[in-house]
Amino acid sequence: MSDDQSQNLKNHAKMDPAYHYIGATILLACFVLALFQLFSALRFHPDMTLFAVWALAFSVLLFIVYAKMRIYPLKVQDRVIRLEERLRLSMLLDDKLRHRIPELTEDQLIALRFASDDEVPKLVTEVLEKKLTRKEIKERIETWRPDNWRV
Repeated sequence: MSDDQSQNLKNHAKMDPAYHYIGATILLACFVLALFQLFSALRFHPDMTLFAVWALAFSVLLFIVYAKMRIYPLKVQDRVIRLEERLRLSMLLDDKLRHRIPELTEDQLIALRFASDDEVPKLVTEVLEKKLTRKEIKERIETWRPDNWRV
């Protein structure tokens, strides 16, 4: 994100064109082609059915690997964010709220990372009282603290 455009609720999600558009399109094309090949083999070339089933199974395996390649690093990032936010909150909150940090869920901590230091105490109180979701927390943030490191 360029320096002249500040991060906010509407633009904080990141897309990697090579992964989300090109890779996903190629993977979908492989799956469709494998399905077409299987139906074609069943109808016109029974001797090619085993190969067609293998091609379909392989395309499904590629999809699983593709999805896991995205999910695993995001989970690690979530764990790091959770740790960073617990540390940040322990420095920003008063004693009354500090002992309640363990009550915050991973999703709540991940959303709170976007809140400015000044609004964190009020927002944490609201989160704990109303059990706000990640989306609800982000919607309540007035001064957005960008997270440009998330992939």
